[in-house]
Amino acid sequence: MKTKKKGLNTICTHVGELEDSLFKGAVSPLYMSTSYAFEDVDIKRYPRYFNTPNQMALSQKIAALEHAEEAMIFGSGMAAISTALLAFLQAGDHVVLQRMLYGGTYHLITEQFEKFGIEYTFIDGSDPDSFKKAIRPTTRVVYIETPSNPLLTITDIKAFADIARANNIVSMIDNTFASPVNQNPVDFGIDVVIHSATKYMGGHSDILAGAVACSAVHMERIFNLAKNLGGSLSDYTVWLLERSIKTMGIRVKAQNENAQQMAEWLNRHPHISKVYYPGLKDHPDHDIAAKQMHGFGGMMSFELHEEIDASLFQKSLKLIKSSMSLAGVESTVLSPSQTSHALLSPEEREKQGIRDGLIRFSVGIEEVQDLMDDIEQAILAVRKKGVTAHSH
Repeated sequence: MKTKKKGLNTICTHVGELEDSLFKGAVSPLYMSTSYAFEDVDIKRYPRYFNTPNQMALSQKIAALEHAEEAMIFGSGMAAISTALLAFLQAGDHVVLQRMLYGGTYHLITEQFEKFGIEYTFIDGSDPDSFKKAIRPTTRVVYIETPSNPLLTITDIKAFADIARANNIVSMIDNTFASPVNQNPVDFGIDVVIHSATKYMGGHSDILAGAVACSAVHMERIFNLAKNLGGSLSDYTVWLLERSIKTMGIRVKAQNENAQQMAEWLNRHPHISKVYYPGLKDHPDHDIAAKQMHGFGGMMSFELHEEIDASLFQKSLKLIKSSMSLAGVESTVLSPSQTSHALLSPEEREKQGIRDGLIRFSVGIEEVQDLMDDIEQAILAVRKKGVTAHSH
């Protein structure tokens, strides 16, 4: 008899729980030991091998959420990204990536891969045919991020995965912006799913972590490199992350609803020139997003009219925080040109469509009207000062 698949919130709450057999507590016990017995044991546990009780339990939860055979947690999103990529690439190999990526990933590729003898090609846009044309005999990995950071472009995951599979290439995706609540790339044929677990999995702006989910065969390669690079996560943070994921389903769904309302409101606002959100019908990739996402997410970007100075606007906000990260229960904004994509040249930013007036908006769980009121008063405050984006 086939076991009935558990629902999202049940997986978030119960899969990968550790039983408190001693005191029968309602939550997983925390095992802080960094040293375990090696004789007469089934598993030789060692924190750097990603196999302490708390590490293994949380990995089971993440694997279940991403419909993958196995998962592994890391000390940061970049630890997860770099380990996954380098596990399948060596000198002489080639990787194809979409250009619109998280800034840290872009820097890793452009600043480090040359010294390893790894060649790379960036593809403008998200057209599957462009990826196909960029493939070489030495291509071993293709890598996408959808929705992308910060312009929320959408890549057709299945089309991309099919191309990779037809060419015997490992496909990878950064699924951070969507979270497992809104998107499950394994269902569309993706080989390796990567997360900055700092974001929606953590959800409270107090945890730094990364995650990778994939097949057992691919995980063996990732583990063999990971244990040497040492990007494991402390058990206390693992325990906090398990606690946070329990509410991820309800948090993210609330953020989805808020973001949709905010995007529609901003799209009508006289002082906002453009809104980037896949839930909007006029988003160029809306149909693809609707096909592969369960919800459109809590992330968006918008461009202020030229008469509104982006820096002063953010300083004038009273409820929404100006913050470097994203996906917490609190709403935050930042200027990608000054933060996530600051290391790109002005020409490179312009090529990617990242203008100085662009604001990335991570929508939280507050009341929508309060968020609208805050943005309205901030715009009014800047206009009263009469400071334009070009006056300084």
